[in-house]
Amino acid sequence: MASKLRRDISSLNFTTNGSTATDSDNLECDVLIVGAGFGGVYLLHRLRDEFGLNAKVYEAGKNLGGIWHWNTYPGARVDSPVPVYEYAFEKVWKNWTWTEKFPGWSELQSYFDHVDKTLDIKKDVSFESRVISAEHDSASNRWVTKTENGKTARSKYLILATGFAAKRHFPDWKGLDTFKGEIHHSSFWPEGGVDFSGKKVAVVGTGATGIQLSQEVAKTAKEFTLIQRTPNLCLPMKQRKMTKDEQEERKAVYDKLFQERLGTFAGFPFDFHYKDTFTDNAAEREKFYEYLWELGGFNFWIGTYKDVFFDHKANQDHYEFWAKKTRARITDPKKRDILAPLEAPHPFGTKRPSLEQDFYETMDKPHVSIVDVNETPIREIVPEGIITEDGKLHELDILALATGFDSVTGGMKSMGLKDINGIELADKWKEGTWSYLGMTCADYPNMFFLYGAQGPTAFSNGPTCIDCQGSWIVDAISRMEKENIKQINATKEAETEWHKKVKDLNDKSLFPHAKSWYMGANIPGKPREQLNFTGGFPMYETEIRNGFDAWRGFTVVKA
Repeated sequence: MASKLRRDISSLNFTTNGSTATDSDNLECDVLIVGAGFGGVYLLHRLRDEFGLNAKVYEAGKNLGGIWHWNTYPGARVDSPVPVYEYAFEKVWKNWTWTEKFPGWSELQSYFDHVDKTLDIKKDVSFESRVISAEHDSASNRWVTKTENGKTARSKYLILATGFAAKRHFPDWKGLDTFKGEIHHSSFWPEGGVDFSGKKVAVVGTGATGIQLSQEVAKTAKEFTLIQRTPNLCLPMKQRKMTKDEQEERKAVYDKLFQERLGTFAGFPFDFHYKDTFTDNAAEREKFYEYLWELGGFNFWIGTYKDVFFDHKANQDHYEFWAKKTRARITDPKKRDILAPLEAPHPFGTKRPSLEQDFYETMDKPHVSIVDVNETPIREIVPEGIITEDGKLHELDILALATGFDSVTGGMKSMGLKDINGIELADKWKEGTWSYLGMTCADYPNMFFLYGAQGPTAFSNGPTCIDCQGSWIVDAISRMEKENIKQINATKEAETEWHKKVKDLNDKSLFPHAKSWYMGANIPGKPREQLNFTGGFPMYETEIRNGFDAWRGFTVVKA
């Protein structure tokens, strides 16, 4: 029987998650937070428990976890290592240990259960509450936020903690709804899982999700097809089990580790090498590359020579090493040229590389085929499968869409947010993205967001970004309360200045040379621009703290 493709986070059958004040149809609070992932939980805990504010959360899903509530497809796991990928709250980490260096979705869900038990989060969260509109009422100085299931909240402050991957992207292929087999988007995976044994399966997409999904699904499918547009320049994850003893011993330096992660470019426990690439000779570079490769993870991406994203020749040197290491793992010459071409498809690292465990060996197996849509684009979907432009029918039982998200800006643009002039954010950002500091927008007084547009977002370890931006938001709100400030509102001049800063940083790098979701290039019709701050955390922290005491870039209204 054909499965209906789920396309959005709307819940048609709302359930009750306990009777709390947050479940009231008419909610009055100091702070309303949208999203109960890493960012939302962080902000709720700090604003409620440290500063005594009446803070509540609206969450579209059925549980805590954000992306880890939604991403439950086979192989889904984080690409940041622990303990850097967790909260810096001692009361949370002191009684928690992980089983793997790169935890999977199930363990991450267990982690959020532990966070809830430790910080008592769920009592102030209303689940299955998808926000569909939010407007600022100037007379009362309150944000009026409405949900799909009929709730209304009025709050002085509105914080959007929806993350950068909140709006799913679906291809507009002809006949997609006619497919008679099972079809699922990776972010709406069935709770009971999917049985691939003895089935003909295709995965569409080679982003991080496509790599992880293909790596697992191809092991049990009878026939497997990977639909690829651009090869993912994957790096070895070097996954390993972790013991409780080693973690308990390391906890003595956790405070230092969490502080130091804020001082690196991307918030990881390592940083770019102090040298430029060709400072070393060929033998020295080869030795250094091999060292980074064996370390695994993102070391070869953001722990390498500091000019990798600025110098074409340096970048090409990195790509040639990557291609040599990767091509050696693929025996099929045709697959080798599709997955790891001799000529770089884009500058190395300007599209976020995925971490893999045995992806290339799995794709090399005889029951696996790869369709390069640059050579043979998809013509249409028919009940039996996919027809490519060469007229070939790829018969399928299951079609998995790892087609990604309208990243960084899509979630905020789809919430019905209106500024003080009644203009929707979706219209304001239609021709380009405008923010101040990557956390506020002009004409949206007392509204903040994090892990989103024009912040360090995609170039960062998530919890580090939450620490950095979340602390600034908490400091801003607590200071407003202390100084009896009615509202702050970013100026258009400040937005223009920040937009130029983000653009100038990007233009000095190689990032504009890649068609990536960093630049909005994965969504048809979306403006092509850098959606992230590319200067790294030390520079970003300096930028957002400079002028904070004087509220630089804001108009301030006293109560």
